[in-house]
Amino acid sequence: METEALKNVELLALKKHKIFKQSIIRYMLRSILASMFIGFGVIVAFRAGSFFYLVESPMAYPMAAITFGAAIILISYGGGDLFTGNTFYYTYAALRKKMRWPEVFKLWITSYGGNMIGAALFAGFIFLTGLFASPDINAFLLNVVQHKMEAPTGQLFFRAILCNWLVCMAFFVPMFMKENGAKMFAMMLFVFCFFISGYEHSIANMCTFAIALVVEHPAEISMAGVVHNLVPVTLGNLVGGAGLMGFMYYFVNKPFLNEEDAGKP
Repeated sequence: METEALKNVELLALKKHKIFKQSIIRYMLRSILASMFIGFGVIVAFRAGSFFYLVESPMAYPMAAITFGAAIILISYGGGDLFTGNTFYYTYAALRKKMRWPEVFKLWITSYGGNMIGAALFAGFIFLTGLFASPDINAFLLNVVQHKMEAPTGQLFFRAILCNWLVCMAFFVPMFMKENGAKMFAMMLFVFCFFISGYEHSIANMCTFAIALVVEHPAEISMAGVVHNLVPVTLGNLVGGAGLMGFMYYFVNKPFLNEEDAGKP
């Protein structure tokens, strides 16, 4: 029964809330770290995939999907705070009346803002390294970014719902497991699934777009394209995490949770 894992979700939400109440700066820094960790995943994914992309191999995207899994390991074990996961954790805690909704909204806004700052900072680091200056390296990334910025709004929204459903499961399912190796494998498997499926993750997109904008890029890649993508993707991620994870798991487990609460002294 998933109620044991849901207890961990609740405890995690309360721990994050405690950090926020103690120091907004520390909470913001954790959010900045999370998107920079995703930035590492973006870099390794698109550099690995670019070698296959240059020879027009169908393995370009699968290779990027496999290697991007490093990002979720860094976030989970490195202590980052990610907006997309928080849509699940805080919604569930609020429905359980362990947090107030105004606090939930503050935490979402703060983590999203910190993730955005981290994406910009990481892109600055990549620009200074010159690692993506060559068209041989950045062509794959720019091609993917252009397609993301040109996709229809409705499609982006629903891709984002499915994306965060899977991403939240990538954090939730390992809560059933005891061995770190099994947890890491499960996390990377779920991330591979969302990446290879073509779903849309707002924070991963932030990092990818930021890097694309600091290297030489075609006119089709612009701030207008960033907004066109991130608005529906952020809303879709919110629906996926809060609705299909937070509300759904609260609702289907409510009878069992009420029984446990009634048994408490």
